[in-house]
Amino acid sequence: MEYRKLGKTGIEVSEIGFGAWAIGGDAWGPVEDAHSIAAMERALGLGITFIDTADVYGNGHSEELVAQVIKGRRGQVVVSTKGGLMGHHRDPAREPVYDRPEKVREALENSLRRLGTDYVDVYFDHIWWDKHEETEAFIEALGQLRTEGKARAVGVSTDNLEYVKHFNKTGGLDVVQLEYSILNRKAQRGILPYLLEHGIGAVIRGPLQKGLLTGKFTPESTFPEGDVRHDWPNEPWFQDGLRKVERLRVLEGEGQGLGQLALRFVLSHPAVSVAIPGGKTPEQVEANAAASVRPLLSAEELRLIDEVAPSESTVA
Repeated sequence: MEYRKLGKTGIEVSEIGFGAWAIGGDAWGPVEDAHSIAAMERALGLGITFIDTADVYGNGHSEELVAQVIKGRRGQVVVSTKGGLMGHHRDPAREPVYDRPEKVREALENSLRRLGTDYVDVYFDHIWWDKHEETEAFIEALGQLRTEGKARAVGVSTDNLEYVKHFNKTGGLDVVQLEYSILNRKAQRGILPYLLEHGIGAVIRGPLQKGLLTGKFTPESTFPEGDVRHDWPNEPWFQDGLRKVERLRVLEGEGQGLGQLALRFVLSHPAVSVAIPGGKTPEQVEANAAASVRPLLSAEELRLIDEVAPSESTVA
């Protein structure tokens, strides 16, 4: 496993992390807690040091599972969590929910309790920019929480460059979590260059385009009710993505499946600190971690990716 600096924070992270949304059990199909814990244990055993979760994942259940894994070795794991959607998730009619810094603080304290720790390494704002009052409350609270040591670094989870700039208007933004993959390269044209210029850490969610880039889906794939992917097979972007994935298979080879190809593509961008693919089993974690074993993609491999999925590629 290779390691990188998380922007200017001074925090070192494994370049492959563990995305803990799926283990919450409420969005990505059935998952057993024992398998989730085994997956995280395997991740740590392979040198993965970065785990990303959120209060809203499984209504706090993901954080509780992370707590079981980091207990007794807190200093060895870089933990990030997010706040801002829980209140809206529970009662969408209540707006604004986080209209004062005190409410943001309460959200973090609840996360710390579930995580069984007195600090997080990164705390992210997880709301949308159209909630202006809440945005300002988060900006004020994040600065306070970092000063107090409740969060070593602070950031925002967004794909909106203007939101990033707003958060960084006084230079206080440490980290941004954003979506970036072979099939969704919009960030190359805006957020990633900005982060690189300002020394802001980049945590990449969706590097496997929610599993599509592993090559395990087909035009006949179906997903159960309650799964966020339930309607995907009917979406034009999904079918287009399947066709592009088939064209990318020429780049598979010994030590490089499609998933490793996708992760190495993300890691080849100089702004990227860590990619956080999800994993519900030890086998999935092993496949993800393997992306850090060999050199990153060659110029020829990148050229072929550009041909299949041009730099303007985005997901509707």
